[in-house]
Amino acid sequence: MSNENFFNAGMSRRAMLRGGLAAGVAGLAGRAAVAEGGTQSAMAMAQADAPPPELRERPAPGKRRFQSDAIERVIRETKAKIADPTLATMFENCFPNTLDTTIYAGTFGGKPDTFVITGDIDAMWLRDSSAQLWPYVPYCKEDPKLAQMVEGVIRRQSRCVLIDPYANAFMPSVDDKPLSWSVQDLTDLKHGVGERKWEIDSLCYTLRLAHGYWKATGSTAPFDAQWKQSAELIVETFRVQQRKDGPGPYHFQRSSPIPTDTLMLNGYGNPAVPVGMIFSMFRPSDDACIYPLFVPANLFAITSLEQLAEMATAIYHDAELAQKAQALAKEVRAAVMEYGRVQHPKYGEMLAYEVDGYGGRNLMDDANAPGILSLAYLGCMDVHDPLYQSSRKFVLSTDNPYFFKGTAAEGIGGPHQGLNSIWPMSVIMRALTSTDEAEQRACLRTIRNTTAGTNFIHETINKDDAAKYTRPWFSWANGLFGELILHLAEHRPALLKETYA
Repeated sequence: MSNENFFNAGMSRRAMLRGGLAAGVAGLAGRAAVAEGGTQSAMAMAQADAPPPELRERPAPGKRRFQSDAIERVIRETKAKIADPTLATMFENCFPNTLDTTIYAGTFGGKPDTFVITGDIDAMWLRDSSAQLWPYVPYCKEDPKLAQMVEGVIRRQSRCVLIDPYANAFMPSVDDKPLSWSVQDLTDLKHGVGERKWEIDSLCYTLRLAHGYWKATGSTAPFDAQWKQSAELIVETFRVQQRKDGPGPYHFQRSSPIPTDTLMLNGYGNPAVPVGMIFSMFRPSDDACIYPLFVPANLFAITSLEQLAEMATAIYHDAELAQKAQALAKEVRAAVMEYGRVQHPKYGEMLAYEVDGYGGRNLMDDANAPGILSLAYLGCMDVHDPLYQSSRKFVLSTDNPYFFKGTAAEGIGGPHQGLNSIWPMSVIMRALTSTDEAEQRACLRTIRNTTAGTNFIHETINKDDAAKYTRPWFSWANGLFGELILHLAEHRPALLKETYA
């Protein structure tokens, strides 16, 4: 099957995305993609009908993109456990936000097919779409309609990987132009690709969603020959990007005033020693790595490869694929343990964020996942592991150059939105990886009181003024907040009986 046939046949981007993009969002911001050649994007079409920024509620049932009886039950039952009315409203708004506003479900070749936008950008990131769907995976077993929709995302992602394993974002159709800021990139841009930034985590997230779905449902429906082919390509891509035999085929350059939007040295990135770790040119923030041996993403790759090995054995009975995945995971783990750890004068042995094998190391953390803080959440490290705990203490301190404290909040940011900008996602992740009730309480208070009255989670907030925020419609962060509330309802129910004004 040709690449051109991998996406929805006979369904244009406009027909696919029209109607409902604006439903229930707290305004529109960010880089709405307008295709070249005068073709108006669905986001632009939706702007005229977009609700005002002060909207604080879900869209009406008739305007929701997807509805799940199981998720509605969870919302009702969980809201009843939350004493703080603002937190209860936030949960009702945020937990179903992906379903309410970002899902475009259909069929392809007679099988489920689902496209998921990020929110205010009408393209599908492999990372974001996987993370957006993750909170619903545990409920797929009881809701066949929900399971079918998630199956559609898994199938869509496998087609995307086969088009280009180095791309991070994809368009609804191969007939669509790439995202407006990607059109002039100097790289091997394939049809259907929205942006082509090579990030290890893009492929890890697709494996995480597939493995989680299989474990939750027991269904092997999405795991056909095409999915297996995409999984084999993931392993091959990771191997190539160990760069033992040269830099490989990937290169990327962009004419931009933002240095983190492009790569050094003719688009191949800064040099590093091929020590066995996988090279990543970009971080999950879509910012370029300084040192290409990105430690959190390599740890994520280890976990994902081990999950793939389990699936290869149980679903495909393919000992060769399982062995390849396991062997690569073992090699990467050994390299991370040798090169990714550093000795800090205050925190002792801890993880670096990036290294180059020459002795260069970048000691920081970024709010996006995978980062050091999120490693326990992603299942890459045990929360009680001394190495994780020492690293966690570092990244949640002002010794981390991207940890900011202000009058409105404290938390981790990153270079993507600049200094003094905290990602609420990092505060949520702090609570999800905490074993301390007081810390979780403080995180809840921060999250509740920094939405600027919108009752939705933003991309970033200013450390001193939560009314200065980016991306009012950011589905991944909304879903992660819902996941936190469900986590607390199970493990710390007393915290939800308190008020946080």
